[in-house]
Amino acid sequence: MSRMFGTDGVRGIANEELTPLLAMQLGQAGAYVLTKEKAHKPTIMVGCDTRISGDMLANALMAGACSVGANCVYVGVIPTPAVAYLTQKYRVDAGVVISASHNPVEFNGIKFFDGNGYKLPDELEDEIESLINENMPGIKFPIGPGVGKVKYRTDAREEYINHSIKAVPVNLNGMKIVVDCAEGASYYTSVEALKELGGNVVAIHNNPDGTNINANCGSTHMEELQARVVYEKADVGLAFDGDADRLLAVDENGKIVDGDQIMAIVGSYMKNHGMLKKDTIVATIMSNLGFFLMGEKNGMKIEQTKVGDRYVLERMKEIGASLGGEQSGHIIFLDENTTGDGLLSALHLLQVMVETGKKLSELSEVMEVLPQALVNAKVANHKKEKYLEYPEVADAIRELEKRFAGEGRVLIRPSGTEPLVRVMIEGKDRQVIQQEAEKLANLIQDVMF
Repeated sequence: MSRMFGTDGVRGIANEELTPLLAMQLGQAGAYVLTKEKAHKPTIMVGCDTRISGDMLANALMAGACSVGANCVYVGVIPTPAVAYLTQKYRVDAGVVISASHNPVEFNGIKFFDGNGYKLPDELEDEIESLINENMPGIKFPIGPGVGKVKYRTDAREEYINHSIKAVPVNLNGMKIVVDCAEGASYYTSVEALKELGGNVVAIHNNPDGTNINANCGSTHMEELQARVVYEKADVGLAFDGDADRLLAVDENGKIVDGDQIMAIVGSYMKNHGMLKKDTIVATIMSNLGFFLMGEKNGMKIEQTKVGDRYVLERMKEIGASLGGEQSGHIIFLDENTTGDGLLSALHLLQVMVETGKKLSELSEVMEVLPQALVNAKVANHKKEKYLEYPEVADAIRELEKRFAGEGRVLIRPSGTEPLVRVMIEGKDRQVIQQEAEKLANLIQDVMF
């Protein structure tokens, strides 16, 4: 049986894999595990992104939490990093976000934060999962005044905006910014924050209807933003994902600036101003080789973790780093929030542009992006961890590793959130690595079907 929790909570097709029953059970088990040491009646903050299944799952989860005696504060549609921030600000016992991030509308997910705003370690997730699988042994279900209740708040998103612009009070007067909100949770917060700081904001995909989240927009579909930045003669384009915990950018020429490049730009600025703790950035094994070469050249240490911003965060806490993240745009500014934060990432990037007076295309030259091909092989979710058990696949991977040894690298890994095995190859010739990545991905699909 595969693990219920992936790299970013519990994910699945809403009402099929992630059912209201499972959401209720996660509410019960999660509330119990995260608050069992508390002497007082615990409180859990719950928010969601814009997908249509959010209300269904949020209410099921809150019913579960209330059934074990926890109170809930429902803050509605709000970015994931806002829940992380507000959980610690209001000293509630835990936070929950109902979101499937960058995934299509039919998916949804449930992710937990502890009372300090941090994603849960594997051990706590395993404890929650074990309780569900064993039918909640030891959990008491109170009656009468012991049952929890739900409080609804509509002002939480304003507090998150205020926190963000206070953390990075950059003057955006005279700057034209195109913002792609992915029809997701940033549709209000990102636009309002940038306007409050004086930006001339052109917002696209900021009219969510519950069914259009991430639909050919946002950080996973950048083409429209690229074209719009050029058409508008804008200074920069910003793309969020569905729950606004990641950011990718577009320079004034319409060229994508990914998470590695954003960390290189902001990290170099922070180092030059004595703000980069330990002169270290924490990245993952998926970061471009050019990012690590940039670190060597500029006197910065680049630490590596396995994929997932939770693992980046764990390493940041261990070594006392202030900046870390992923190529996909999950960037953590640990002095300001406890998780990847698209809005904070955007403000820090804009701050560098304003303070240096340089265009984003010029700032991006701080690192050379080496050719990198990433192809997804679609496999059954319960098989994705077992790809090396298939001899044809294992032999093909070994051959590729020999071929690219010394002049590139081959990285194969199962997705933590989707039924995919990701094939990534770096090398000198973009056409060759793309062909080889597609060839291996097709083999994996055929053999593991």
